[in-house]
Amino acid sequence: MSDKKFTVSLKIIIDHFQLEAVYLPEEAESIIIDETDINRPGLQFMGFYEYFTNDRIQIVGKMEFAYLATIEEKTRYERIEMLFKQRIPALIITRELPFFPEMTELAQKYEIPILRSKDGTSGFMASLIAFLNLHLAPRITRHGVLVEVYGEGMLIMGESGVGKSETAVELIKRGHRLVADDAVEIRKVSSISLVGSSPENIRHFLELRGIGIVNARRLFGMGAIKLTEKIDIIIELEPWDNEKVYDRMGVDSELTSILGVKVPCLTIPVKPGRNLAVILEVAAMNNRHKKMGYNAAQELLDNLGMEMDKKEVVKRWDLY
Repeated sequence: MSDKKFTVSLKIIIDHFQLEAVYLPEEAESIIIDETDINRPGLQFMGFYEYFTNDRIQIVGKMEFAYLATIEEKTRYERIEMLFKQRIPALIITRELPFFPEMTELAQKYEIPILRSKDGTSGFMASLIAFLNLHLAPRITRHGVLVEVYGEGMLIMGESGVGKSETAVELIKRGHRLVADDAVEIRKVSSISLVGSSPENIRHFLELRGIGIVNARRLFGMGAIKLTEKIDIIIELEPWDNEKVYDRMGVDSELTSILGVKVPCLTIPVKPGRNLAVILEVAAMNNRHKKMGYNAAQELLDNLGMEMDKKEVVKRWDLY
């Protein structure tokens, strides 16, 4: 896997969380954050810097503020200066707590941004970590269509012309929602979760051969689209091959590994007369059943007094 790191500007964080800029050494758009972890510098204010990582945003809450208020002014100045000497990317004060004069003085000296939030410390930290995990997540872009069907994020893959966009339109007309067509940006937001979205410049657009480009949001309304969706299942559409044996029981589990996250995968053969939208609706509902512990194939074999010889096949995508 590539070591490429993604970044987000401090301006985006300020706007998203409506932070007050106490001090900015330069334009917020120019200040780049590239670390998903954050830190509360309570130990650092006591002088402990072993294992300290200086590229994390530092959060000062009620506990840190109370400690700084109890120590002498000279000692407080030295402790804050020691932290700012580490060249941290930003210091955020929560609960709209007052900031010490030493903070702004040293922030100007070492060019450290100081921001302030109205939110409580724990809630703000949880929201900020989730935000950074999304915006700094490892990601790839793949050709396909991402739709939400009965609450399941379904990534439809297949060669060009197999009918992915046409199937997506039928699903939209049946009340489901489009996330992305043609190019799907996939982000690994946790060790077990993938989230897909559309590149902004082609968001909501669909390409239908013989018709051209249509805008799903304008054509079908706001209820027909969604900005992001977790990827729960992958559907690979392929032209029907009479020489190939397709799974009829659903006993074997086929998984696709994307950015190290395994996602259930089904191969659906396409031929005239098959209603793909209905088939994909059933696939989405069946996937929900399996996640909740029910397997229809297992129940049928149990009824027949047969044992299920289950196999798991994992395919790994080229990631970068």
